[in-house]
Amino acid sequence: MTPFVKYLIVFLVINFGALAIGGFLMGEGPSSSYYQNLNKAPWTPPGWVFGAAWTTIMVCFSIYMAYLVKADFSTQVISLFVLQLVLNIVWNPIFFNYNLELPGLIVIAALTILIGFFLFNFKSILGLKSLLILPYFIWLLIATSLNWYILVKN
Repeated sequence: MTPFVKYLIVFLVINFGALAIGGFLMGEGPSSSYYQNLNKAPWTPPGWVFGAAWTTIMVCFSIYMAYLVKADFSTQVISLFVLQLVLNIVWNPIFFNYNLELPGLIVIAALTILIGFFLFNFKSILGLKSLLILPYFIWLLIATSLNWYILVKN
């Protein structure tokens, strides 16, 4: 098994494990009465899109991280990965369980900035492979706008 494949398996397990933890921590999430009664942005995607988007994002991000770690197995890369993992997981209970829109916006904005940093900072190492993180970045821009809309309109 090549180092890339080993890294890919590790990142797939970690990323999908994080999705499971985040899903568990958000409780009822989008089906909760809190979320159902919010004034949501007109561009809010239908519920099924979220699962499909996160699956695609985590597969692409796992491939991205496998390439990145293979090229630059540094404390900086691993630390940034762990930070994004924490931000991604904690947004769910902050927003859905505690109904804290402003702290949720701060967390998701920080996550968006961090993924943007991954996208642009490591482009010199990964070249076109950097585009694998683009779905994550775009989705976070959308999610941040949705969180902002909920904060402002409710």
